[in-house]
Amino acid sequence: MKRSKKYVEAAKKVEKNNLYTKEEAIKLAKETSITKFDGSIEVSMRLNLDTKKADQQLRGAIVLPNGTGKTSRVLVIAKGEQAKAAKEAGADYVGDVDMIEKIDKEQWFEFDTMIATPEMMPLLGKIGRVLGPKGLMPNPKTGTVTIDTAKAVNEVKKGRVEYRTDSFGIVHVLIGKVSFTDEQLLENLKAFVNVILKSKPASVKGDYVKSLTVSSTMGPGVKIDFKNFDN
Repeated sequence: MKRSKKYVEAAKKVEKNNLYTKEEAIKLAKETSITKFDGSIEVSMRLNLDTKKADQQLRGAIVLPNGTGKTSRVLVIAKGEQAKAAKEAGADYVGDVDMIEKIDKEQWFEFDTMIATPEMMPLLGKIGRVLGPKGLMPNPKTGTVTIDTAKAVNEVKKGRVEYRTDSFGIVHVLIGKVSFTDEQLLENLKAFVNVILKSKPASVKGDYVKSLTVSSTMGPGVKIDFKNFDN
């Protein structure tokens, strides 16, 4: 892969085989941001998981202490009181069958997160083929299938992020923007790592965390020495 001059210059600041403290890594990730816009800071955790086993497929969500710096557009599929509560909580779009048909017939996806009440899930199942591949299908594990739509909307607006292990046992998550202070990013990083550590499956043997890397949008990865990670 051919890298841009900006990337090559930024990468020179990072010692490839060096393991940094979390404080050093956050600072370096910000310094090596090469985008003209306010880039994002992402964390990747490579875990000792066999994702072919059901109990080792991690999936969930966390409300980061300092949010993500992104504004999420929320669609709530609900009726009655739960629809009303979602509107009052600040959902961008609220509906039921009408919104489902809009997605199905118009391929409308002007939202980032979908929340639904359990009663609406059978209807949503009919468009699962289009929601699934885009990662938009509501799921109880991530709190997007709920009878408390107001709480779910509030959490998303405050900066809730969803995480899920890929086939290699790696979890990627956004923890903020380059414009965040080091302290804000560190607090978000600690909160996320703690959630992953608490989610360790009982069947996992040996070291759970294989590697922990932080990077900016299009920037080089900076490896963190997890053994010195003070939670």
